[in-house]
Amino acid sequence: MVFLLGFAVVVASVIGGYLGVGGHLDVLWQPFEFVIIFGGGVGAFVISNPKEVIIDSLKAFGGPLLKGAKYNKESYLELLGLLYSLFRLAKTKGDLALESHVENPEESSLIQNFPLFAKDHHAVEFVCDYLRLLTLGTSNSHEVEAIMDAELEVHHEEKHAVSGAILTMADAFPALGIVAAVLGVIHTMGSITEPPEVLGHLIGGALVGTFAGILLSYGLFGPVGHALEKTFTEESHYLACIKAGIIAHMQGYAPQVSIEFSRKTLNSNVRPTFMETEEMVQGLATNQ
Repeated sequence: MVFLLGFAVVVASVIGGYLGVGGHLDVLWQPFEFVIIFGGGVGAFVISNPKEVIIDSLKAFGGPLLKGAKYNKESYLELLGLLYSLFRLAKTKGDLALESHVENPEESSLIQNFPLFAKDHHAVEFVCDYLRLLTLGTSNSHEVEAIMDAELEVHHEEKHAVSGAILTMADAFPALGIVAAVLGVIHTMGSITEPPEVLGHLIGGALVGTFAGILLSYGLFGPVGHALEKTFTEESHYLACIKAGIIAHMQGYAPQVSIEFSRKTLNSNVRPTFMETEEMVQGLATNQ
């Protein structure tokens, strides 16, 4: 919703300012200029990106862009609680006690006790995959950390391919606006014998191409690309938080210490305080 509000402010400011100096909206209505610019941009986007990136980009407009980052302090506090519960179980009963939970997370009473985490398919898969390695006897934390880093890098590249593709398209719109303007001028030159008022209208229509290309770039698709980039970065932080806790657990730290390692990786705006985390841990310890 923040995206829609921001875009509304951009449009209202540009159009309002134009009308404020006596401009006429009918001059801006140049549909074929928009076809040249927007159609050219979308066509170039399709040419330069694989099918997977195109599909993910379309999904991003309906999900991450409108909803924004899905992780807040509550999400991270719940994540720390989940990690604490898993690590506590492994410490008291051994890593094999995790097997039933990681093999069937949708049926695990422990995991399902943390609903925000449980409905995040990618995070559930990430946690279960690495805890499954523990149940299989993996004990070298440095090797596991290297694999985690590789997976996180792949995840980062896949997600940022989407935002990067949209930013590239945004960069192309001003140039396509110039193309539309040049074509408009060519059309105008073919009507050079027309009276000045007709020529003025044609030249104005041609310049709309430059205006539209710059507006689409810096007023819409550029901000969209950067917003998605930030959202995807926050998703990577969520997985990095999980990684820190699992590696600390593998190195033999107590559950409370392991989740403290996780907590310290978080940005200050979503990081629960030490006391909030401690109260959560005490509540879990009482209920388990």
